[in-house]
Amino acid sequence: MTKVTIISGFLGAGKTTFIKKLLEEVYKGQKIVLIENEFGEIGIDGGFLKDAGIQINEMNSGCICCSLVGDFGKALKQVVEEYAPDRILIEPSGVGKLSDVIAAVENVREEADLSLENFITVADGTKCRMYIKNFGEFYNNQIESASTIVLSRTQNMTEDKLEAAVALIREHNAKASIITTPWDDLTGEKIVSAMERTSLVDEMLKEMDVCPVCGHHHGHDEEHEHCHHHEHDGEHEHHHGEGECCCGHHHDHGHHHADDVFNSWGTETPHKYDKSEIEDILKRLVTTEEFGVILRAKGMVQGKDGSWIYFDAVPGEYELREGTPEYTGKLCVIGTKVDAGQMEELFGLK
Repeated sequence: MTKVTIISGFLGAGKTTFIKKLLEEVYKGQKIVLIENEFGEIGIDGGFLKDAGIQINEMNSGCICCSLVGDFGKALKQVVEEYAPDRILIEPSGVGKLSDVIAAVENVREEADLSLENFITVADGTKCRMYIKNFGEFYNNQIESASTIVLSRTQNMTEDKLEAAVALIREHNAKASIITTPWDDLTGEKIVSAMERTSLVDEMLKEMDVCPVCGHHHGHDEEHEHCHHHEHDGEHEHHHGEGECCCGHHHDHGHHHADDVFNSWGTETPHKYDKSEIEDILKRLVTTEEFGVILRAKGMVQGKDGSWIYFDAVPGEYELREGTPEYTGKLCVIGTKVDAGQMEELFGLK
């Protein structure tokens, strides 16, 4: 039987860094397959993880709640048949709903001989309040559906702010373990002891209500028109309600797809940059409102001095570091109304 651990988290929460820690300190010696489901055309994180020596199955063909139910179940069975791993780590898209991922695994669990071990959500402690307010439907689902919540960047928080973040999360999930100590201070064993919540996972699975038509998890008190209205070719009709959120879309009160709300721009490029150029670009992207709501920017590009510049940015902050050479440069920006022409101009590609 193959164990499955799902590691979700909103864009830029630190999922990839957390997965690296698990691979190095917890799952060393085990045969691991990582399945990623990127939102966007370019799979950047695969480049960050390839040196960990694990098989990467990147699915960049759409957001998780659109592509997961059919393709993902097939991919899971294929991974088990071809690689017979000890454990499958699933890293969903940062804007995917964790309940959808759990439902998709549950749909093929018996057939693929899988054991669901953990539903982990990595959450940036410094941004919980902002994301709950602005992206409640997607963000809250990741918090509510987790058996373990790992807070990132807690070393940058005062005690009062940390306690406030935990209290806010507890409003949405009263049962999950919440890891608040900075990861660098914790051993792999300590993290595992917090994650071992088999009874809670079983309880959560029993409480899940998986729609037999579309495979999505639905709350018992929610009405989902799309379960009863299907086109003849099996595609869902989308029924949007009256509520308009900060991104300008009308959303129903139940389920809607990430690609109705978020979009991305990505490209491969041999273009070379000075470090200062990348810094200026990132400042404009995530510290101004010049380009709308930008939630994540990441990439790896060649520097004019021959080095490779890796960068990562979330609202209000960014990070640059030197990385190993890639076969070509990669850029990816995710937000609510990302304009491809603007991005090409910003990165000097036109």
